[in-house]
Amino acid sequence: MPPATTNSPTKQTAAPERSLVQRMDALQRANEIRTKRAQLKRDLKAGRHSIHQLLLKPPDYVETAKVVDMLLAVPKYGRVKVDKILRTCKISPSKTVGGLSERQRNELVSLLRR
Repeated sequence: MPPATTNSPTKQTAAPERSLVQRMDALQRANEIRTKRAQLKRDLKAGRHSIHQLLLKPPDYVETAKVVDMLLAVPKYGRVKVDKILRTCKISPSKTVGGLSERQRNELVSLLRR
């Protein structure tokens, strides 16, 4: 196989080098987000938080969470029901809460309120 040329579309660019301090800060932020999301899922399961409000006005730490993961945290919503809801609203299972369009967000909330 010939070596890749500089004009090759498959050329990989390396991620920028990060200092130890930068990596530790990023790790700490990621851990804080995971902790907050875990607590939110427990609150959803216990009924202390509304999935409707979460989808309509998501906090910053939920923006990058998968919609499917948030729905699965709600009582009485299992994999089959969640998959059916996402298909009905034409939402990809890999879609994040922050990546929902207004139409998808409103349609999803109205379907969940039934």
